[in-house]
Amino acid sequence: MKEINLASVIVAKRREKGITQDELAAYIGVSKASVSKWETGQSYPDITFLPQLAAYFNISIDELMSYSPQMERSDIAKLYTRLAADFAARPFEDVIAECAAIIKKYYSCFPLLVQLVKLYTNHFMLAGTQERQEALLNDTVTLCERIQAESGDVQLAKEAVSYQALCFLALQKPQRVLDLLGEGIRPMLPEGMLIAQAYQVMGNIAKAKETLQTELYQYVMVAFQGLLNVLQMDTDHFEKAEEAFLRASDLARIFNMKQLNPNNVILLYALGARMYCANNSHAKAVELLGDYVDTCVEAFFPFELHGDTFFDLIDPWLKDCGAAAPRSEQVIKESMLRDVLMNPAFASLRDDPGYQRLVQKMERFIGR
Repeated sequence: MKEINLASVIVAKRREKGITQDELAAYIGVSKASVSKWETGQSYPDITFLPQLAAYFNISIDELMSYSPQMERSDIAKLYTRLAADFAARPFEDVIAECAAIIKKYYSCFPLLVQLVKLYTNHFMLAGTQERQEALLNDTVTLCERIQAESGDVQLAKEAVSYQALCFLALQKPQRVLDLLGEGIRPMLPEGMLIAQAYQVMGNIAKAKETLQTELYQYVMVAFQGLLNVLQMDTDHFEKAEEAFLRASDLARIFNMKQLNPNNVILLYALGARMYCANNSHAKAVELLGDYVDTCVEAFFPFELHGDTFFDLIDPWLKDCGAAAPRSEQVIKESMLRDVLMNPAFASLRDDPGYQRLVQKMERFIGR
């Protein structure tokens, strides 16, 4: 990533003035080829030309150089972890103010901006009021739009689109999601499998296996999350919802989901408990909430995505994507109690001794 963006500034300012490369070259006293190399980033102007260029475009030398500091990937990961922890230990607005200062300083470091978008979408609900939550979500949408328009990185832009859609859902603007993503689903193209086959043909079997595992892992996770969505949407149709729950349970067992992604498993238990509770199967609901609490207490932390004996080649890819939890441990623990066990959906279980024991166990776990 380049910290000096002089090439793009020269192009933009030349076009703004409505002049050609020949005309700019004649003014500065260089060849057209030199100007062309400046604009493509192949070379920089001699330092003695900088004041002349800045004066010609009526901007400062700093604006001409368009210097923008960048942050290394490892430092971005460390910063994210620290800020996520700060949300549990510091006043919310203090952390947001620090994030805003970081965005201002690194406004053109797009990998960092994507991570701050991720940070905001995972913590906006901690804001004190609904109005403040909406303001933060709208700020996040603006960041997403900037990443898409200016990053020049297809993958970063795709991530920004996904986070923008999440923001629109949180803002109760479903039509904006459809406008952004489209209203229909196109057939999935198995790009990863094609890449794996290409590596195989080239004789790079190790890379082919790693790519294939990574692709399969993603398909498994998407299928599982899709079943969770069916379970959540079909609560008014018990038979359909239970079928989704049972299929997701089988998938979790077959693919060792508790080790691969324990968050998926606790979501399955929580949604299953909610389904059975709504169907007045209170004993089954308490049983699943017991599984939920046991997994939270015994098998969730420290949270980090990783492979297993079958998916034994995906850890480098997971680490590159960000395998750590998107929120701090304490924030997650509080959410486990507040958003699930104390959810109004389980109000009918409040007097159940088994349910009460589970609440007490979770309260001890989070340190209350």
